[in-house]
Amino acid sequence: MTQMQLDQLVAEATGDDVRAIRQRGFSVANPFEVAFDPEPDNLQPQMIDWDELELQRNLAFDSQGRVRHFV
Repeated sequence: MTQMQLDQLVAEATGDDVRAIRQRGFSVANPFEVAFDPEPDNLQPQMIDWDELELQRNLAFDSQGRVRHFV
């Protein structure tokens, strides 16, 4: 598939103009290049370990500065 064919197919599927699709930067991917990621996700995982969070909330320091866990 050529770049022009891809642009035309995407434009037909979305109802947009081919020029608009070209500006959005669609490209043909190489199926053998499996480690390709043009925009790597460097964000922390979007999940909460409720047990870990509860443990962090239940910390206290004794008179000698040692950490004590209250569960």
